[in-house]
Amino acid sequence: METQIITINKSDTASSIREKLFQAGKIIRQGGLVAFPTETVYGLGGDALNPDAAQKIYAAKGRPSDNPLIVHISQIDSLDSLVSAIPDKAKKLAKAFWPGPLTMIMNKSDIVPSQTTGGLDTVAVRMPSHPVALEFIKQAGGYVAAPSANLSGKPSPTTAKYVIQDMDGRVDMIIAADDSEEIIGLESTIVDMTSDIPAILRPGYITQAMISREIGATDIDVTIFDADSGKAPKAPGMKYRHYAPRGELVLVEGRPDDVVAYINAQVRFHKERGEKTGVIGTDTLVTKYDADIVKNAGSRDEPVMAASRLYTFLREFDDENVEFMYSESFKNEGLEQAIMNRLLKAAGHKIIKV
Repeated sequence: METQIITINKSDTASSIREKLFQAGKIIRQGGLVAFPTETVYGLGGDALNPDAAQKIYAAKGRPSDNPLIVHISQIDSLDSLVSAIPDKAKKLAKAFWPGPLTMIMNKSDIVPSQTTGGLDTVAVRMPSHPVALEFIKQAGGYVAAPSANLSGKPSPTTAKYVIQDMDGRVDMIIAADDSEEIIGLESTIVDMTSDIPAILRPGYITQAMISREIGATDIDVTIFDADSGKAPKAPGMKYRHYAPRGELVLVEGRPDDVVAYINAQVRFHKERGEKTGVIGTDTLVTKYDADIVKNAGSRDEPVMAASRLYTFLREFDDENVEFMYSESFKNEGLEQAIMNRLLKAAGHKIIKV
């Protein structure tokens, strides 16, 4: 398959952007696939109401077909057609956080094919805030199913460079947006709205505290952080390893001096064996690491920076052929909870406490 790549810059005229996105939307309406930017990560889009398009998405990603897709909409009214009923709490969250990086799971309507939902009777829906994404979804007919635009298991792409690396030849079109556009860098928060007390199935920029302020009590699924919890995940997408670089990643938790000492000891061990090492550290400690490549995640007081850089760091480690990586751990609260969730997934839950 030959992949068409179109670029949208801030300097483009409104009419030029609409024409490009009309062509992208036409591909979706005809059953094809288009990778597109959102405010979280790039998405791999197909017609959410076309079962064949869902199968194409799974094939392009090499993704298990029981892993449900998120349906992206461009206007809140579109939700009425996708779900059998909208809970009052879901209406409150939509009013507070849409458009934005929040996905809600509700009981699906009959128009949503089981191929899109991974065989579940529920559907995950979100309305992104990225202006290119919103116009693209509108041009595509209003219902775009889209997981992240990466090969299954690899770190999600936050720049067009890595979308092209993974998807060139696998999809009909890639929409490359201006990389200077600010993005969150982590996938949306997912909340299951099908129970009396909504449950967070994937943490993200919209935190549990923010959600609870709008609708009261919320739960958080124990499988998010505990790979050996013994409980079955509530969504199939939680079963598989994600976000992983090619090399081995280990998280290290403890007092700052102990973390530095442990990581540097491991770095020396690997260097003696001729193995390339990398470290992800926060700004107060990065100068203390002796690894071949050290990535600065910024201040712990501003985790937005770490979130926006995380997947790029993991991708760059692959580009730089890093074999062994170590990262400082993060707190289990606020946005740091989302960062820690992604790191644990990427590391296969390998964490050392020192």
